[in-house]
Amino acid sequence: MVFSLLAVVLDNTILNVALKVISDPEAGLGATQSQLEWAINSYTLVFAGLLFTFGVLGDRFGRKRMLQIGMVLFGLASLASAYAQDPAQLIAARAAMGLGGAAVMPATLAIISNVFAPQERGKAIGIWSGGVGLAVAIGPITGGILLEHFWWGSVFLVNVPVVIISSVLIALLVPESRNPDKAQLDPFGVLLSIVGLVGIVYGIIKIGELGTVTDPQVWASTLVGVAVLAGFVLHERRTAHPAFDVRYFAIPRFSTAVASVGLAFFAMMGVMFFMAFYLQIVKGYSPLVAGALVLPFAAAQLIFSPLSAQMVRRFGGKVLATASMLLVAASLASYTILQVDTPIWVFEILGFVQGAALANIGPPATEAVMSSVPREKAGVGSAMTNTVRQVGGALGVALLGSVLSATYRDNVAGTLTILPEGLRHAAGESITATMGVAESLGAKGAALVAPAKQAFVDGMHVTAVCAAVIALVGAAVVAKWLPGKETVVPPVAAPESAEPAVV
Repeated sequence: MVFSLLAVVLDNTILNVALKVISDPEAGLGATQSQLEWAINSYTLVFAGLLFTFGVLGDRFGRKRMLQIGMVLFGLASLASAYAQDPAQLIAARAAMGLGGAAVMPATLAIISNVFAPQERGKAIGIWSGGVGLAVAIGPITGGILLEHFWWGSVFLVNVPVVIISSVLIALLVPESRNPDKAQLDPFGVLLSIVGLVGIVYGIIKIGELGTVTDPQVWASTLVGVAVLAGFVLHERRTAHPAFDVRYFAIPRFSTAVASVGLAFFAMMGVMFFMAFYLQIVKGYSPLVAGALVLPFAAAQLIFSPLSAQMVRRFGGKVLATASMLLVAASLASYTILQVDTPIWVFEILGFVQGAALANIGPPATEAVMSSVPREKAGVGSAMTNTVRQVGGALGVALLGSVLSATYRDNVAGTLTILPEGLRHAAGESITATMGVAESLGAKGAALVAPAKQAFVDGMHVTAVCAAVIALVGAAVVAKWLPGKETVVPPVAAPESAEPAVV
């Protein structure tokens, strides 16, 4: 399951390294900035919008079957992405990759929950979570290595052998499992979930693109998404055969765990967004070296995620998750000590602490969610966790990225007065744009470099403080509502309703 998930998660980070090459008319596809953004966003939109749907389908028709279908789709779409002839083909192929990824991710966790007994499940989920952390961290360095030796399409082509090996292993080792209850599907509820999630995620994407929440493309799509999801909740409460019984959210263990995952990834992904710019532009490292510098985060994930179940047994989920959230907040706040000339070993320590703290939030929270629903509904429980993780991370990048951009523009505005008026706006959009203008001006642009770097670091500090506050909110939520060590919570059947529960 970890190996199957590797390609899907790896691809979310590996593409970022190749964007510059893809934009090159000679070495790449000559993609514009907008086309590059949609090469990323088309995947995110489809992936987040269909996670819940594929969780439902996996429970109904078989999780192994859905996993195999997802892997094949992902492999074929990766092949199409690698050999895309223009940006439009790449965007379409990336959307198809999101379709395959949405089928794979919930199935892996649902299968783990069905294969392993309750006393083993926590450790298994810890290893699964460690695999996710590893893939996130090694994506940039893998992309850097591939681009040093091969063409840009290699960052997608590398998925194909992983898909082939995974498909063989799935066929040989994975048992089939599904919900034995042959109750009718809830197509209207599933449709509502897709429309609602796509609306919200699209609004989040537009926040990142436009840097504002006042544009109609942002608030209109977000309001529509929220309204449709509200309709989904009402429908699920009334239908005899719900795709997901929303009354699970009345269970503190379930709702608190889901919220903690969303808040943790909101804070973490928003900060990891600016790390690449700090390392490559402010510190001047190559993409390959910058990717290697996040390996301490991956090492901490690999070390501590498998141990999280043991830590829960010793200290209890409430104490461990609260302490870990506080440690996440402290590590995020500590980014305010980073300056342009700070030794890199300080960054490495912060990355390791971050990874260790997150390793003791994700697995216990995920296990709490999966143990709160019957095994027959494992696909839906997995999809709910992954959907919240994906939406929380996207929202963190969009909102905290907007905070960083706005702060940077304000900080650098005074420096840009030396430029002709026609260049000021374009140069102030981002540190990348400022450096591009400075480079084009030659010796005259050298005066912009140091102030731009300092303006970015100052904006990074503001963003880190905002992320730390979000993590503190997560700590408060966990401390208040997550059951403690002495609370014994058996697997929960569907909340009482007019229909018999599936147990």
